[in-house]
Amino acid sequence: MGHSCCCCKYLGERGPRLANSLEMQRALGTQLLPSPQERRERESLRSWPQPGSRGSEAGAQDAADPVKFISTNALMDKLHLKYAQKTWIETLKLVRLCMDKPPRGSIRITPHHPLLSCLEKIQRTLNAKSLSTVMSRLEFLSKQRGLKSHISLNGTVCYLTSDMFYVEVQLEKDGKVIDVKLAHPGEAPVVCDDLVQLLRMKNYDAFGKILEGLLNLYQIPGNSDMKAKVYLALQSLEKDLYSMSLLYRTQDVNRVTEVLHGKAGHVVPRTGGTPMNIEYYLSPYQVLEEELNPGSQVCGIKVFVTVGSSNTTHKLPISPLIVDSQAGDGNPAFLPLTDELSMDLSACFFLMFHQPFPVSSSNIQEIQKFTGVLIDGLKLASLHALIVQFTLNDEYKEDLSMNNSCFFVSLPDCPKHSYFINKGTEKLGTTGALVSKIPFTHPKCVPAIIEILRHQVTYNTLIGSCVSENTTNKDCSEVLYFEVSPQKGTSFSISFQHPMGDSLACVVADVLSSRQIRCSLHTNPQDVTLNCCNDFITRVMERCMSVPLVMRAIFKNAVTMKIDGEIQNMEAISEQNPEVTCKQTASSNSTGANLSGTSMQNSGMEASSSRVCDL
Repeated sequence: MGHSCCCCKYLGERGPRLANSLEMQRALGTQLLPSPQERRERESLRSWPQPGSRGSEAGAQDAADPVKFISTNALMDKLHLKYAQKTWIETLKLVRLCMDKPPRGSIRITPHHPLLSCLEKIQRTLNAKSLSTVMSRLEFLSKQRGLKSHISLNGTVCYLTSDMFYVEVQLEKDGKVIDVKLAHPGEAPVVCDDLVQLLRMKNYDAFGKILEGLLNLYQIPGNSDMKAKVYLALQSLEKDLYSMSLLYRTQDVNRVTEVLHGKAGHVVPRTGGTPMNIEYYLSPYQVLEEELNPGSQVCGIKVFVTVGSSNTTHKLPISPLIVDSQAGDGNPAFLPLTDELSMDLSACFFLMFHQPFPVSSSNIQEIQKFTGVLIDGLKLASLHALIVQFTLNDEYKEDLSMNNSCFFVSLPDCPKHSYFINKGTEKLGTTGALVSKIPFTHPKCVPAIIEILRHQVTYNTLIGSCVSENTTNKDCSEVLYFEVSPQKGTSFSISFQHPMGDSLACVVADVLSSRQIRCSLHTNPQDVTLNCCNDFITRVMERCMSVPLVMRAIFKNAVTMKIDGEIQNMEAISEQNPEVTCKQTASSNSTGANLSGTSMQNSGMEASSSRVCDL
């Protein structure tokens, strides 16, 4: 911090002479020929010891040398004393002048300019409480994002403006935020509660991201009139999507039902700087939390509705197309795209994900078939590998493609599970890609896209339930081993050793849709038949959406069968030799008591799982 202060003081002292471009460039640190006096100063400074200048070893020796360390401190004291006469206000004014009006011939002030980087560090360090510091922070954010900033005459209102919109921030004299308003072309300023909350919490990073999102709306080739037409097309799309959600909504439909089964999902209109979003999936545990805590508003998986530039021209609607009546198939009726209701624009609508989402190649082709627009920038890879990467929030990255695909999952009342994620082969068509956004041109495409995404997220959730951060069995406890392998389409198999035999058993799960899964158990005919019908396995998987829970249910049924068989054998023996088996009966009673206590504990553990399964 000391170096930054000295630099700013240096700028403050030389401020009156900055009219000269050479002086300005020297103040900003550009590479010019030094004056004779500056050359003498540099030669004298070179004789001063600089810790670490001869490598880490030399630096450590210099730091340990008290004489050289005192010399460095003396140099800093000398610099502080030389520039201590200038105030911070003069320095800040000068720095702002240099940024706003760069001299001719100097380097351009870009977002990555060292001066802006230094100012960003200072802004993050300072706690913006006063009016002046809040104004400085807003001005800095505007320059970072390429916006212009203006301050009102009374100094309490800051305007962040672009060619297409502006943000008005109203402040009190003590720096507290009163209101934040946003105005788009042809619209009156609207109060944005989300932006108000962000500034009151001093979350300037999130505020800056919203500014970037607003700017991205208008990153379209063309003049201001063309960009205004693109914004008009976005407004028309949003009205159609919201009207579509109202057509499918009834008075007795709650939010959970709308998210999971609504054709357009749960649509939340755009508010201020937050774009419209469509929530389309909730996990069983999120549904349970919503039922136990009504109004908790758990956040499911959603996509954001926006518009962006396109390499090709598309005919986009500039007026709402949906009509009140519905077609014979129950879908909403749309007006045709006439010249009065549409316009050819170098733009496209997008459904954007919060983070790149794994989608299978077959689903990508199906989406492109519905929309008629190709999804650019796709890099095909193993779908299972992408799901693992997505589940671990990109922490795993390239490790999966190299070697390690084994994960340990711990469950109560059950040995630890080890899942090997098989990546499959290209012949099975088990590839996919991480999709950031889905382009489309008509609101009628959205319900079909939402249904495909629900189908995909169901498959991803089941595979992701086998993934954990634990890749080693640290406590060397008992482990049950499973292999998860992709099959054709949206099917996969779980292979494991038969709980009561030596052969392999397999459960094949076919994810038919987001609401229908079909499971089948396959065993060796020579092994004991497991007391698990296909309907039971399907019911557990649909209600819990977890492969480990399904496997635990199968193994618990096998243990129950084994215990029942042993009891039946003991009863048969006791009937033949009652005197000999008297002691065995007493022992079995104590064993039964232990099993009873264990089963009571198990029933307590199953209570929470049954709540999920009863949804």
